[in-house]
Amino acid sequence: MYRPLQFYIGLRYTRAKRRNHFISFISLISMLGIALGVTVLITVISVMNGFEKELRERILGMLSHATITSIEGNMTQWRQAMADAGEHPSVVGAAPFIERETLIKGYRISGALVRGIDPALESDVSEVASNVIVGELSDLKAGDFGIMLGVHLATALGVEPGDQLTVFAPQLRATPAGVLPQVKRFTVVGLFEVGMHEFDRGTALVHLDDAARLFRVSSGASGIRLKVENMFRAWEVARDLQSELSGIYYVRDWTQQHANLFRAVQMEKTVMFVILSLIVAVAAFNIISTLVMVVTDKQADIAILRTLGATPGTIMGVFVVLGSFIGVFGTVLGLVGGVALATNVETIVPALEELFRVQFMSSDIYYISDLPSDMQTRDVVKIGLLSLLLTVLSTIYPAWRASRTQPAEALRYE
Repeated sequence: MYRPLQFYIGLRYTRAKRRNHFISFISLISMLGIALGVTVLITVISVMNGFEKELRERILGMLSHATITSIEGNMTQWRQAMADAGEHPSVVGAAPFIERETLIKGYRISGALVRGIDPALESDVSEVASNVIVGELSDLKAGDFGIMLGVHLATALGVEPGDQLTVFAPQLRATPAGVLPQVKRFTVVGLFEVGMHEFDRGTALVHLDDAARLFRVSSGASGIRLKVENMFRAWEVARDLQSELSGIYYVRDWTQQHANLFRAVQMEKTVMFVILSLIVAVAAFNIISTLVMVVTDKQADIAILRTLGATPGTIMGVFVVLGSFIGVFGTVLGLVGGVALATNVETIVPALEELFRVQFMSSDIYYISDLPSDMQTRDVVKIGLLSLLLTVLSTIYPAWRASRTQPAEALRYE
């Protein structure tokens, strides 16, 4: 099989001889360094993707993909608006809601967000039904004034299912005794836990009709919650609905409601990618020292090739091939190791915890007690291309130095 001269000589130089074992050792270290850097980079980015995915799923366990509310506070035509929204091809679920910040008094007092929902429609827009740990969402019945609490909110209030508590509405009412707050007794019918402290500590669910009576919402709803086919197009779909619906509405999607959190996660991923890329860069630049030593060791060979008619471009190609082989082999080894580790990290970590009798992420401290991983093909491709690019760049200077070798100078003392 025909092979260009550059490839033939470059690949031959990768095989060690007795006098240059040290150079081959440095080449091996550079290769393993690249492999280790690529493996670590793929694994860490995959774990961070897993955390982001887990966080997103837990947030969407309580939130819908998008919400449409009236700027007046109450949506008078919510039934028609919900019917119109349901006709959009990307909308797969819609449900009305009422939300108010309130004060709740059990054995202790705590502030909370009380959300009025329709239990029959809530499962169409959120995953809260699957996160109920005591009771069922259907236990919220109109007129019974039942309330479902987050587990940490119930602890803060000192109540449990079957207990009664008092909800203070933000509205005031005039009585012969003066202006008094609107209050109502509710019975705890269940508990839920979505794994996010914000919701488990600060949210309570009641029936939509009960919320309308408590908060004096004559229209019966203050907005519509939507679930769309593709969550990453939620803003686009909500904006389309905003222009199609009759009236002036305020639209938010799930990323806007937690914009700072997701920006922080994305920034952390970017910073970690840059920092860990330096491991690959250091290993790749070690190739420079390897090739410089090879060039010095092969001065006589280069001079003989030049006298036989090899051009400077041919000599440069020989050492580019040599350095690229080290980089490509290390990158491939790292990609294989990274993919294998990232896809099995959820099995490896529990095994290590059991082996060393430790728990890396205690459930008493962290809401996510396991180590999730979400390896994405585009990240693997991006990391592989970055490693190859750094490798090729590191070969240019030594190869150029080799091409500048003068045969007469190199052979003077041979």
